[in-house]
Amino acid sequence: MRTDDFDYQLPPDLIAQEPAAERSHSRLMVVNRAERTISHDRFDRIGDYLRPGDLLVANRTRVIPARLAARRETGGHVELLLLKDRGSHVWEAMARPSRKLSTGQTLSIAGAPVQAQLVASLGEGQWLVCFSGDGDIGSALRQAGALPLPPYITNPNAPVDRYQTVYADRDGSVAAPTAGLHFTPELLDSLRARGIGVEFVTLHVGPGTFKPVTAERVEEHRMHAEWGDVPAEVADAVNRTREGGGRTIAVGTTSTRLLETARDGARAVQFQGDTDRFIYPGYRFGVVDGLVTNFHLPRSTLLMLVSALAGRDLIRHAYDEAVRCRYRFYSFGDAMLIL
Repeated sequence: MRTDDFDYQLPPDLIAQEPAAERSHSRLMVVNRAERTISHDRFDRIGDYLRPGDLLVANRTRVIPARLAARRETGGHVELLLLKDRGSHVWEAMARPSRKLSTGQTLSIAGAPVQAQLVASLGEGQWLVCFSGDGDIGSALRQAGALPLPPYITNPNAPVDRYQTVYADRDGSVAAPTAGLHFTPELLDSLRARGIGVEFVTLHVGPGTFKPVTAERVEEHRMHAEWGDVPAEVADAVNRTREGGGRTIAVGTTSTRLLETARDGARAVQFQGDTDRFIYPGYRFGVVDGLVTNFHLPRSTLLMLVSALAGRDLIRHAYDEAVRCRYRFYSFGDAMLIL
């Protein structure tokens, strides 16, 4: 399968630079797989397309202030992006620019009495970094760090506080699970009142999730592993939903990948650990019946996942329709519901 099959042309002005004024007032495209139809609505009316007994499963990960401004001993500026906590103040981190860095160098962190020593190169601009300093190093890093927005959001006044779901409470991601950005506490309560279940899993999102696929053939791409947790009670809720005739609808591609990792055939199971599950057309879904998602970058693993669920032709048509109707794309953009 060719990666080029997942390319498309997007007018730059359709890349959302800020979210909708109200979280739940973004547009909603509804894609019906069985009828092969596309309809248009507003996100706060998503409950009209769900049924009592359905179950939404969302990712409760929280984006950490992972972007740090640093300086080399010679005075040169370096940006560190924290990727994964290895424990004992050791992190995997992306460093830019990386060409002048070397093992053993020490960087000072702007706004914190903390130093970062480059312990080992991990390749592709990534380093193993050990932090040291006075006082509580974790608190100092949180105070000095900034929330990382994706590079395609170039608006300097973008509301960083909106790049977080309302239910995020598990620190660990460097990027938001953006399908969940549309939900408000009031909307979730209204869905529960309709008999629609809401459960939460955790997948700490790394930068690899959003990188375009560079291999010519899809099958040659390798996903970066990300840590996830599906509690036993969530697995039980998924299984009860299926037994009762309801649908399990993942909120976001991260929840989808995690739920499809945490299964034994068509049954969900408890899971905790790393997953590098790569879902592309030809994949047979085991527990996920539907998906709430945003509009994704060309040639991305996210676009391949939604194409696996709805079919390449239907998704291609949906994206053409989204461009024609001037939907807003990517993290701060509009939403799609696939049923």
